[in-house]
Amino acid sequence: MESEPVAAAGTNRGLVEYTNWIYGLHALSVLIALVSAHTVVGLFLFSPPSIIAVIMNYARRSEAHGTWLESHFRWQIRTFWYAWLWIILTSLVSIPMMLVLIGFVFLFIGLGLTGLWIIYRVARGWLALREGRPMPLAPV
Repeated sequence: MESEPVAAAGTNRGLVEYTNWIYGLHALSVLIALVSAHTVVGLFLFSPPSIIAVIMNYARRSEAHGTWLESHFRWQIRTFWYAWLWIILTSLVSIPMMLVLIGFVFLFIGLGLTGLWIIYRVARGWLALREGRPMPLAPV
C-alpha cells in the first residue's frame, strides 16, 4: 500500500521549483562530467553549476525551515560537503601511498566510488522531490 505524498496544497510552489532548479544544476554538473574527460567528483565540487546550487541552498534555506523541503535542502548541502570530505580523506590516504604506486589505484577507486555516491544522491533526492516526499533524516 502506497502512502500519500507529503506535499500539501499549502506548500510554497515557488520553493519547490527552486529546489528542482538546485537538483537540476547538480545533475548538470554530473552530466557534463559523464560526457567529458572529467571526473564526476571534480565537476560536482568545482563546476559553476554545483557551486551556484550550493549558494542557492544556503540563500533560501531559512524559507524551507519547518517544511518537508527542509529535508531536501539538508540532503543537497550534505551531499556537497560530504563529497568534499570523502575526497579529502581519499587524498590523504592515497597521496602518501603513491610512492609505491598503489596510491594511484586507491585514488582512482575513491574518486569512482564517490562519483557513484554523488549520482545516487542527486537522483534519489530529485526523484523524491518530484514525488512530493521528504528525504530521510539519516545523516548520510
